[in-house]
Amino acid sequence: MRYAKLLSTVLIGILTLTLAGCRSPSQGDAALPFEVPAAFSTGGVRALPDQWWTAFQDERLNALEAEALTGNLSLRAAWNRLEQARASAAKQGAALRPSIDMSADASREAREAFDALLGDERRSYTTNVGFGLMAGYELDLWGRLKKTHQAAAQNAQASADDLQAAAVSLTAELANAWYQLVERQGQLRLIDEQIKTNRDYLDLITLQFRQGQASATDVLQQRQLVQSNRANRLQVEPSITILEHRLALLTGKPIGPLPVLSPLALPLLPPLPQTGVPIDWLRRRPDLRAAERRVTAANHALGAAIVDRLPRLSISLRADTNADKTSELFDNWLAALAGNLTAPILDGGRRRAEVRRSQAARDEALNAYGQTVLAAFKEVEDTLVLEQKQDLYIRSLEAQLELSELATEQTRENYMRVGKNFTRYITTLMGHQNLQRTVLSARGRLIEYRIGLYRAIAGSWSLPAPAQDGDRSAKAGAGRLTQER
Repeated sequence: MRYAKLLSTVLIGILTLTLAGCRSPSQGDAALPFEVPAAFSTGGVRALPDQWWTAFQDERLNALEAEALTGNLSLRAAWNRLEQARASAAKQGAALRPSIDMSADASREAREAFDALLGDERRSYTTNVGFGLMAGYELDLWGRLKKTHQAAAQNAQASADDLQAAAVSLTAELANAWYQLVERQGQLRLIDEQIKTNRDYLDLITLQFRQGQASATDVLQQRQLVQSNRANRLQVEPSITILEHRLALLTGKPIGPLPVLSPLALPLLPPLPQTGVPIDWLRRRPDLRAAERRVTAANHALGAAIVDRLPRLSISLRADTNADKTSELFDNWLAALAGNLTAPILDGGRRRAEVRRSQAARDEALNAYGQTVLAAFKEVEDTLVLEQKQDLYIRSLEAQLELSELATEQTRENYMRVGKNFTRYITTLMGHQNLQRTVLSARGRLIEYRIGLYRAIAGSWSLPAPAQDGDRSAKAGAGRLTQER
């Protein structure tokens, strides 16, 4: 009795000291180490659709995006990572419930003995069959198992957000590649038009040379301009092929040329979308949600590491039966109920070190979250200012193009009428044609900036689940990803 009282006093003392040194952190939302701005620098009035690329009203782009969302292999790998994270969370959650195991065994022994009186050898057999059930359950006194499960669940939800973020990046990359292809095809058509125009001028100047109305230098300069156009065409052609290969890769298809497309033109830029309130945008953008969830997961893991230094209490139940015959197996049972209390006393500082590691991991996740938010703010503001200045730049180029067209026409008429200053004419013509291509490139760059803005403010949408591996012919869209909030 005296030893039992002494043992209980020691255990209570150990428990008290352990509790005094273990404080579980709060599990509140991740707090940013800076103040979130009240609004972005500018924004439109039209709400951005969830599937942001539909704002361009381009059916060919919509079809390519649908193919990419079901066929892109990198996105399919993101689905696989999500399934792994969900399975890991389910595995951690299983520790919160009792476990039951079964065992069964059977044996048969043969014994041989020599009977001296009868003078013969006798053989006997012994049969034994057994069956048992073992049940175990750990009482989650301090919430260690729950915190571990919550950390895994938050990581699984972060993986779902990662999948959404990967989908946003994929759709933006594909839209950029598509409109770069459209712009390059426009460049090719423009160069072909310029080649035709310059060849017509070459035929005219050649005729004038034969009639003694133009010099050989004029003919050579015009031939040089035609060759310059052909060289420009040779630079544009491979970029079109490379962009076709890129689109094939993004949609999960073998590399090859796209079907013959009718002439394409860059779309008019949709109205500037609403950028929204930054605090709501933080919750809408999937990569920011993922970073915040990882802070919460690290906080739960820290709590689990802290309470891991506290005692654990588990109970177990075992029931066994044995018999010589299978028919008598369940006639006799032996059951035992046991409780087990374990408390760490000396572990070489392993648990204390794990607490320090978990705290550092939580702080790292918090700083990474803050850095991700700052970078996201920069993306939005950068694309807003780039689009604004690019629009002004295009207006300036268009004004220059109008003046250049007038100047080109004037110098051409002067040359045809007087027969002099061909160098001024050819210089003006080259500048005008270069300016035409510059305007087209600038319009393509403006669309890239708008895609960047859409990517920076886009939220998430319901993603079609890919077909099972090995059955790519199955219909896409068999399931839907429900965003876990």
